[in-house]
Amino acid sequence: MTITLQSFLSELVNNPALAITVILTLGVILVNGWTDAPNAIATCVSTRSMSPKAAILMAAVFNFLGVLIMTLISATVAETIYNMVDFSGDSTAALTALCAAMFAIVIWAVTAWWFGIPTSESHALIAGISGAAIALQGGLSGINGSEWIKVVYGLFLSAILGFGLGWLISKTIKATCKNMNRTKTNKFFKGAQIGGGAAMAFMHGAQDGQKFMGVFMLGVFLSRGEANVAEFHIPIWLMILCSIVMSVGTSIGGYKIIKAVGMDMVKLEKYEGFAADIAGAGCILVSSLTGIPVSTTHTKTTAIMGVGAAKRISNVNWAVVKEMVWAWILTFPGCGLVGFVMAKIFIRIF
Repeated sequence: MTITLQSFLSELVNNPALAITVILTLGVILVNGWTDAPNAIATCVSTRSMSPKAAILMAAVFNFLGVLIMTLISATVAETIYNMVDFSGDSTAALTALCAAMFAIVIWAVTAWWFGIPTSESHALIAGISGAAIALQGGLSGINGSEWIKVVYGLFLSAILGFGLGWLISKTIKATCKNMNRTKTNKFFKGAQIGGGAAMAFMHGAQDGQKFMGVFMLGVFLSRGEANVAEFHIPIWLMILCSIVMSVGTSIGGYKIIKAVGMDMVKLEKYEGFAADIAGAGCILVSSLTGIPVSTTHTKTTAIMGVGAAKRISNVNWAVVKEMVWAWILTFPGCGLVGFVMAKIFIRIF
C-alpha cells in the first residue's frame, strides 16, 4: 500500500490530526538533520580538511542523496521501524499517541543539542514510539519483540564493527604508508577524508531517513483508520520531502556536537579521520542492507574510539567517552518514559 501526493494533500487539508502528525514528524526529521548529521562530518572539520560551513553544506547534499537513493535500493530499515510497534485499536487514540511520541523526541533531541551531547536521534525515535505504543496498549503488547530485537543487534553491531573496523583500517593505513613521504600522504588523505565524510553523510541519510519515513507512513495509515497495514511502498514524493527537510536541518549545523565528537574525544590526524569515516560508513551500509536500525552517532563515535585506540589506548579521552555512553544508556529509558507519559497525557486531553 502507498499514497499519492494528491491524496496526501487532500487528506492533510481535511484531517487536522494528520496535519499535526505530519508537522511533528517533519520537525523530528529537521532536528535529526540538525543534531545527528554533524556527527558524520565531525572528523572532516576536526582535522581541518574542510571548514565547518563547507562540511555542513556537503553533508546536506549527501544526506539528500542518501535518503533518496538508498530507499530506492532497499527500504528494509523503514519496514523494521514500521513493524516494531503496535498502534492498532482506536485509530484516533493511536494517532494521538504517535503525536505525543514525536513531541517527546523533539524535546529530548533539542535538550541534548543544547548541552552539546551527541545523543542518538535514532535511539530516541525508537524509544519514543515504543513508550507511546506501550501507553496505548497498556503494556508490553505494544512492542513487536521479533522486530525490536534488531535494535539490540544494531547496538552490538555498531559498537563492535565500528570499533573493530576503525582500529583495523587505521593500523592498515599506518603500516602501508610508514615509508611514504608525510607531506604527500597528508595531501592525499585530506582529499580522501572529504570523500569519507561525504560517504558518512550519505549513509546517515540512508539509515536515518528511512527510520522517519517508516514513522511517517504509520501516521498516514493511522489517519485513515488503517492500523494493520502489513506491507507498504514509500512514494518518491515522500523520499524527496524527507530528504529536503533533513538537509535543511543539516544546513543549520551543530558545531557543539562536531566539537564533542571530532575534537574532544580523540585528537585525529587526517588519515585517522579517513579511517573513522570509512569504518562508520561501511558499518552503516551493512546495517541498512540487512534492515538493522543503527545509530549514526553510536557507529561514528565507536569508529573514532577504535582509531584512537589503534595508536594507543590513552589517546582516547575516556572521560568524554563516559559521558557519551551514559547519554546512550539513558536515551532508551529516558526518552521511552517521556514518550509514555506524553502519550498518556495527550490521549487523556485529546
